[in-house]
Amino acid sequence: MTLLLALAGGLLVAWFAYWRLEGLGRRAWAAALCRAGAMTTLLVLLLDIGWSATPGGRGRPLVLLDASLSMSAAGGHWEAARDSAAAWGEVRAFGDPGAGLADTLPELGRSELRPALVAALALGRPVVVVSDGEVSDAGELEADLLQGVGIRIFARDSGPGTAIRRLDGPAVVSAGDTARFEVELVRFGGLDDTAQVELRVNGRQALRRPVRFRGGDVARLRFMLPTEGLKGEVTVEVVVTAPGDRESRDNARWAVLRVSPAPGIVVLASPPDWDSRFLYRALREVSDLPVRGYLEIQPGAWREMDGLQPVAATTVRRSAQGADLLVIKGARGGPATGIHPRGLWLWPSGMGGEARLGGEWYAAGRAGSPVADAFLNLPVDSFPPLGPITPIEPSEEEWVGLAVQLGRRGAERPVLTGREEGGTRRVLSAADGLWRWAFRGGASEQSYRALVAATVSWLVGGRDGAGAITRPIRPVVPNGRPLVFGWNGTDQPRPVAVEFSAGEAVTRDTLRFDAAGRAEIRLPPGSYRYTLAGGGGVVVTEHWSDEFLPGPRTLEPREAAERVTTRMVSARQWLGLFALCIACFAGEWWFRRRLGLR
Repeated sequence: MTLLLALAGGLLVAWFAYWRLEGLGRRAWAAALCRAGAMTTLLVLLLDIGWSATPGGRGRPLVLLDASLSMSAAGGHWEAARDSAAAWGEVRAFGDPGAGLADTLPELGRSELRPALVAALALGRPVVVVSDGEVSDAGELEADLLQGVGIRIFARDSGPGTAIRRLDGPAVVSAGDTARFEVELVRFGGLDDTAQVELRVNGRQALRRPVRFRGGDVARLRFMLPTEGLKGEVTVEVVVTAPGDRESRDNARWAVLRVSPAPGIVVLASPPDWDSRFLYRALREVSDLPVRGYLEIQPGAWREMDGLQPVAATTVRRSAQGADLLVIKGARGGPATGIHPRGLWLWPSGMGGEARLGGEWYAAGRAGSPVADAFLNLPVDSFPPLGPITPIEPSEEEWVGLAVQLGRRGAERPVLTGREEGGTRRVLSAADGLWRWAFRGGASEQSYRALVAATVSWLVGGRDGAGAITRPIRPVVPNGRPLVFGWNGTDQPRPVAVEFSAGEAVTRDTLRFDAAGRAEIRLPPGSYRYTLAGGGGVVVTEHWSDEFLPGPRTLEPREAAERVTTRMVSARQWLGLFALCIACFAGEWWFRRRLGLR
């Protein structure tokens, strides 16, 4: 309809110009025809008239081949799937959108189909998916998206096996402490009821014990690893063996454990109270750093918070001196005198002669502080009241994270402030009773934990014990997944040269960070020691991947059907229209010159 209106407009302009204005009549029919053609094509281009078209000759099918590690697991049919895909059409691999395309071997640690399928359908060609059916994002594949798509399944054969599904343990412990690791094992395919589990430290066997599934398919056990004689970063490997197991790559899990000569966080409570008890528990739950706590039951008499064992004041001072974060609840002094840790959390309770204001004080979070997210969208003013409080006057350089009002009325008083001075970060808590938030449970408990986590993160944030400007987010990653390094510097991220060594083999690369301060690098399975500007450490790419564990088949085979697709064609995509418009204007000029007109 729009095209007809443009044609009518062009004819009307030509008739008006040559019949009404210039009165040339039939003598100017050729010039008028050129004028009508030029005006019509000009209107079509200005309006950018479009129309739908059904592409013909769709060409060779596009075959999406599952290149995840599950295709090469025991019982898999990778070679048959790869050869069949090559015979059916042009092959493109799918699995991990962030990885390069696999060709000869399935090396991807994920089985995501949707991104590759959307891109393939946009080309308007027939699409065939070749997989073992174990696709992780099948729930995101809408029926319209799969319309007309052929699916060919090469399901892996079932068989007996056992695997380690989970390995949990600390990332950092203090020297002399015991590291606790929990292992979860699974079996399938009617494997024997008994397996052997071995714990290796830096490649050497430390523990070995049998485990029984007791008629079930899941078994859990705990390892207690003493750290005497260990220092720095050590690798911990748990291996399970069972007769008849067909797949060995899912039988080992790794962890990197850092043994610190001193605890990362030390809590000194003098005298002990409910706030110090709940704070100590929260610190152990939300922080990856090793935590130690000491109580001063009587003047000069200190005990450990865990077992209430007596401890010498010199031991308390030695722990406080080596701490990254020192938390002092109550009186300041004693073993903490003259110590300047990297992070300091002061929590006076009137023991130093500070003024105290009693009553029920209701809290309200302050925006713009490092701990503001702990109160986001939560009814903080309905949490249990605090009190008593210590009046404080924050300076202009300090941020305020929490303020209170007496009985929800009157002027607000700050009770949580922080500042950074001389490379040391300090937080001051001036209200008792925060333990009531944790004791009550629900939203107030979550807010309390978030507040403790955010405060610790700010106090020790931006610091690396080795002085490195970047460090791995997770030192251990599954097979087929990238190691992710996070920028730890205070300036803008920049490329960083890094070297990975495994025995005599050395790999050199460059970490290139994105806008979020993240850099990815993929390494073959193995344990590596990395070196970069200002530091280094240990990272591991496991042979293990959850792709090796049998999973549910989420795709079913189906034959490809004709998929009718249409696409919009824009007038401005036709370069011939521009040429026609210019030719019509040039023709009109030539005919007007023949008529003696300009």
